[in-house]
Amino acid sequence: MSGVVAAMRRTLLSCTSLARDGMIGLAITALLPARASFAAESPVAQAMSDHFGFNHQEVAVLATSLALVGFSAVAAILLMRTRVRATRNEEQLQSEITDLQAQSDRLRALLFVEPQVLISWAAGDNRPQISGDISLVMSQEGSPQRVLAFGTWLPPEPALQMDHAVDALREKGEAFLLNLSTSAGRAIEAIGRAIGGQAIVRIRELGGLRRELAESNLRFKTLQEETELLRDFAAAAPWPIWAKSLEGNLRYANAAYVRATEGKSVSDALQRNLELLESDQRGELTRALNDNASYAARLPIVVSGERRIYDVQALKLSGGSAGIAIDASEAAALRAAIARMVEAHRRTLDQLSSGVAVFDTDRRLAFYNDSYRRLWDLDRTFLDANPDDSSVLDQLRAARKLPEQPDFRAWKAKLHEAYRAVETAKDTWFLPDGRALSVVTTPNPEGGVTYLFDDVTESLDLARRFDGLIRVQRETLDSLAEGVAVFGSNGRAELFNPPFAKMWKLPADALQGEPHIEAVEALCRPLFDDALTWRTLRESITSIENRADVPLKLERKDGSVLDGMIRPLPDGATMLTFQDITDTENVERALRERNEALEAADQMKVDFVHHVSYELRSPLTTIIGFAHFLSDPSTGPLTPKQAEYLDYVTKSTNALLALTNNILDLATIDAGAMKLELGPVNIGQAIEAAAEGIQDRLATDRITLKVDIEPDIGAFVGDERRVVQVLYNLLANAVGFSPHDATVTISAHRTEHRVVFAVTDAGPGIPAEMRDKVFNWFESRSQGSRHRGAGLGLSLVRSFVELHGGKVRVDSIVGRGTVVICDFPTDQAAHRDAAE
Repeated sequence: MSGVVAAMRRTLLSCTSLARDGMIGLAITALLPARASFAAESPVAQAMSDHFGFNHQEVAVLATSLALVGFSAVAAILLMRTRVRATRNEEQLQSEITDLQAQSDRLRALLFVEPQVLISWAAGDNRPQISGDISLVMSQEGSPQRVLAFGTWLPPEPALQMDHAVDALREKGEAFLLNLSTSAGRAIEAIGRAIGGQAIVRIRELGGLRRELAESNLRFKTLQEETELLRDFAAAAPWPIWAKSLEGNLRYANAAYVRATEGKSVSDALQRNLELLESDQRGELTRALNDNASYAARLPIVVSGERRIYDVQALKLSGGSAGIAIDASEAAALRAAIARMVEAHRRTLDQLSSGVAVFDTDRRLAFYNDSYRRLWDLDRTFLDANPDDSSVLDQLRAARKLPEQPDFRAWKAKLHEAYRAVETAKDTWFLPDGRALSVVTTPNPEGGVTYLFDDVTESLDLARRFDGLIRVQRETLDSLAEGVAVFGSNGRAELFNPPFAKMWKLPADALQGEPHIEAVEALCRPLFDDALTWRTLRESITSIENRADVPLKLERKDGSVLDGMIRPLPDGATMLTFQDITDTENVERALRERNEALEAADQMKVDFVHHVSYELRSPLTTIIGFAHFLSDPSTGPLTPKQAEYLDYVTKSTNALLALTNNILDLATIDAGAMKLELGPVNIGQAIEAAAEGIQDRLATDRITLKVDIEPDIGAFVGDERRVVQVLYNLLANAVGFSPHDATVTISAHRTEHRVVFAVTDAGPGIPAEMRDKVFNWFESRSQGSRHRGAGLGLSLVRSFVELHGGKVRVDSIVGRGTVVICDFPTDQAAHRDAAE
């Protein structure tokens, strides 16, 4: 029993320990084996089973319950102890937080004891933390985030510098220190550092001693940079540069100096005190520096075994002297060459026929040639005394050898502007003695002016006469209707007029630059490509012998016809002339073709009328006669179907006969064979006869016919059958285009010399672009109506009305209907003339 109790105690202690550590689930799990062991092995469990009659399972349940009760008590005690300990830790932690907050406030007060702004970025976070006095950099109140917009409180260049520095700090951790000035003029210091994984920027104002120290540092840095820059320049300069002490010892030398003195290195040259100049040259330089602050001379110096010319410059300094030697060998050689060239030019200019005078920078005569003296007839002694420009002009004016000027002083001042000009000026002087001089004034590069005088009297006279002849020739050629081109003996186009280019459809600049005949041929071939003709043209232009006039007639691809002529000229050139005779050819061809067409048309019309009259009309008449015969009741009864078919045959043959009659009438009118049977035409009866022919269609289409005529309208002279036919066609056309339940109106009124019929419908109307076509043969358009026909009705109307000497016109509005007006003359003589 004691062993079992000890085992239970060990189990409870283990569970208590697990519960104290927060592992309650593991504690419960540990109890389960203990329960099973107790139920299986404990003598107490056996005794309870024997004494109380419990089985082993009930004993195990009882043991487990006792264990859980004990464990609960122990867990409650441990939980209370844990809460007490946590309360003590919380009070200690709160005390530490209070101490840290007080320490943070003390550090913040110390940090912001002076006006400044702190900006920090945590690693991987783009949202900055901004603290401090933002009024240090911003004059207006606003969001602290505006501090990051450096352009709002810094000038453009410092703002860009600040942006780059902040970006480098955040991306690469590069620290920076910048001294800047705000837009308001305040001096600030910006420091950037990467601390503890954060990028921190500190901005504070520079004032008092700190500002002076920053400015001193900046000046020192600038001076240091300038010193380094000057040292680098001296070391890289290709000219020998040196510095000496007061005792004459070499203190500094660059690489060029070392090379010139054949030293091994700069230290070697300093140690050996190598000299660039000869002893006498050094003595002269020393004496000059003792007397003056600087020395300049062009000296010969032996460098690398070669004697060269150097421009030596030396300055006297407080601690010694410094010098530089610049190679001037090429400059000296060029100066000598220029002097020789100038002398050669002087000799050349002296041989020219043009007068040449050169004045120097002081405006005094430096050179003149003999042509200049003879041109102005000036005394050699006067010219050799080097007079100034104004003196020469005054003497020429006194001798009346200059152009007459209303204001000689202003004219002379304008002439002397050449001394300040940079470009050559040209002018022509017309002298009182009738001569004309071409004057060219050229500014000299070294200063002064060169005058060039040429007597152009004869040249101007020849040019004037030549230009007159050329203008007359050009105007004459340009005014010609023919295209003219002149080719030289070399085959190139030397002259042409605009009609030639227009005739061959060439661009305006196609013949510029004197193209060869082959090039012109290539440009003209799209219009005319006959190889034989072009060969004749080329041979006539380029041949030397057998030069004669060659007539041409060119029928081009565009249908035009040109009459051409190749004519040799006395100077070896060849002139081509082309005249467009297309209109003449077309008129001749058109007249010939029209005559042939008229003859063929007349014959065709006669043949057509003949064939229709005898080959088509006769069978139709027979069919119509038999149809009427079959429909007569006396021939016998017909079945309904037979009667229907016979009615179709009758209507179709009647329509075909009407179409045939219309075609015959039109052909007869067009052939000029129609004769009107003139007589009195009762207007009212003619309208009734025409209306009678469309009664069935009026009933079928539920259309009302309205007749509007005066009771005493009377009659006029005309062909009654043709007038009725005109009115019938107009009414049939109006009924065909009118909708159901519409009204068609026919009216007639008389004037002094006219009878006017008008038929009005309520159809869809005729578009403006179709009005001129409705009278054409076989022009039939339904325009969305029920009308179907061959398109000859209105053609007959116009033909018969015009045959009577009248006119037809159409007035129509789309969607509102159409009015056709026929105007018949009442004069019988006019009818006869029209019929004839």
